Amino acid sequence: MTRVLVVAKAPVPGRVKTRLAVDIGDEAAAEVAAASLLDTLAACADAVGPARCHLAVAGDLDDAVHGERVRRMAAGWRVTPQVGAGFAERLVHAHGEGPGPVVQVGMDTPQLTPALLLDVVTCLESHPGVLGPAEDGGWWVLGLRDPAAAAALGRVEMSTPTTYDDTRAALAGVGVPVAPAAVLRDVDTLADAEAVAAQAPDSRFAHTWREVRR
Repeated sequence: MTRVLVVAKAPVPGRVKTRLAVDIGDEAAAEVAAASLLDTLAACADAVGPARCHLAVAGDLDDAVHGERVRRMAAGWRVTPQVGAGFAERLVHAHGEGPGPVVQVGMDTPQLTPALLLDVVTCLESHPGVLGPAEDGGWWVLGLRDPAAAAALGRVEMSTPTTYDDTRAALAGVGVPVAPAAVLRDVDTLADAEAVAAQAPDSRFAHTWREVRR
């Protein structure tokens, strides 16, 4: 039975959406990050049910904007701290914390829908891996039939214009060719936020974005 894994940061001011914070400030950036995380959690739970969802979180929700709302949204989920020195190491550890198959997302695509997640779940039935490209050269979703294959991520530099291609190559190198998923846009900059809010105007993210941009 496929589980859904969200690897995210607690939305603590000064620790999340730092590129966005340069333009809107730390507090507003944390508000936006919290809304994005809440939208993501809702989509995952709607797709497969809370009992099949896992949140691996970096940072302390006690210090986070809307930390209690995040906890309520993740009720019934497995919630664990991230473990590892770098992001790639933390991804590998989080994938290995449960059985496969696993579909993993982050918190930067609040336009995520249950249908998009279920498309990846279905694709895993006929492919050993699924990788969804982000417009910036990264990726927004990774599905693996065998979570142990995530060890290949340890050799990939994250957050670069070639991260998607490098991840695909690393997985192919361990015998896990990946099928592509839909292309989504990560929210990192003002332009990203404007575009994604327009794409999902009824989301928590879009509502929060409109509030902080007043």
